[in-house]
Amino acid sequence: MAFFFKAAPSMGRMGMASPVEMVRCTKESLVAVHDRSAAKALEDVERNISYLRQTLVGDRETEPNQEIVMQIATEICKEDVLSLFVQKLPSLGWEARKDLVQCWSVLLWQKVGSDHCCAQYLENHVDLLDFLVVCYNNIEIALNCGNMLRECIKHESLAKYILESASFELFFKYAELPNFDIASDALCTFKDLLTKHEMVVSQFLSSHYEQFFELYAKLVSSTNYLTRRQSVKFLSEFLLEPPNAHIMKRYILEVRYLKLVMALLKDSSKNIKICAFHIFKVFVANPNKSEDIIEVLVENHEELLKLIHNLPMTKGEDEQLEEEIDLIIKEIERLSRRADMRR
Repeated sequence: MAFFFKAAPSMGRMGMASPVEMVRCTKESLVAVHDRSAAKALEDVERNISYLRQTLVGDRETEPNQEIVMQIATEICKEDVLSLFVQKLPSLGWEARKDLVQCWSVLLWQKVGSDHCCAQYLENHVDLLDFLVVCYNNIEIALNCGNMLRECIKHESLAKYILESASFELFFKYAELPNFDIASDALCTFKDLLTKHEMVVSQFLSSHYEQFFELYAKLVSSTNYLTRRQSVKFLSEFLLEPPNAHIMKRYILEVRYLKLVMALLKDSSKNIKICAFHIFKVFVANPNKSEDIIEVLVENHEELLKLIHNLPMTKGEDEQLEEEIDLIIKEIERLSRRADMRR
C-alpha cells in the first residue's frame, strides 16, 4: 500500500489534504522505510516530505497558511513524527533530507499557544539531540544534522542540554575530522553552542572550566591548520566578550595557557599570529599578574619582543593594533627592567 496524499482536483497541490491526514501519511511512509533498498517506500516518503515542505514553507506563488502550519506542528508532536524525522534521516535520499531539514527549521519555531511545541517535544526527548550530535560521524548526513542542530541551539533549553551532555565532548573530536566540510560545519555548531546564550554558557564554563580548557588547548595546538586557525580566532573573540570576563580573569592567571599562546605567536600563519597576540596582550596587560606569569614574561622577554616587533602587519593596517603592540612592548620592557633592578 502506498502512503502518500494526493491533491484534490479543485484544490491544487497546497490543498491536498488536511493537516491530520498529511501528518498521518508522512508518519506511515516513514515507518515503512527500513533502508534504501525499499525503493517504493522511499518514493512515497520523499513525495510526502516534499508536499509537507511546500505546505510549511510555501512557494513563489503561495504563502504558507499559518493556521495549517500550527495544526501540522501540533500533530507532528502528538504522533511522534519528529522522532521519525531524526531516526529515519540516514535512510532517506539527498532531496528528501534537504526537504526534511527545511521542515525541521519551520517546525521548531512554530508556536502553539505560548509554547514552541516542537522545541518542547525535544526537551522531553533529548536522546534525539544526542543522536544528531553523533551523526557527525556519518559523512552522508553530517551536514544535514549540523543544520538541524544549529536550529535546536537557538532554543536556550536545548543548547543547555547539549552543553551539559556527554555528547558535547564529541565536538572536540569532530573539529579534527579529515573531511574539511564536516570539520568546518562541526566548528560552526560548536561556536553557536558557546555564543548563542551568554548566561547559560557563562554558567557552564564556570562549572566545567578545567575540563573545557584542557580539551580546548588541544584544538589550538592541533596539527590541522583549519582547526588551529578557527579555534584560536574563536578563543581571541570569546575571552574578550564581557559576559566571559570572569572566565578570562581565571584563564590569564595560568602559566600553562600563557605558554600555549606564546607558542602560537611563532606560528607560520599570519592570521594565527595576530589572533594569538590578541590573547597574549590580555596576559601582559593584566594589572593583577601573578608572579609566575611575570617570571615567564621576563625570562622570555627578548624572544617575545622580537616576535611582537615582527608581527605581520601591512602599513597602516590597523592603528589600534599598532597602539596595542606598542603598549605591550613597553609593559614587557618595564617588567624586564624591574627584574634587573631586583637582581
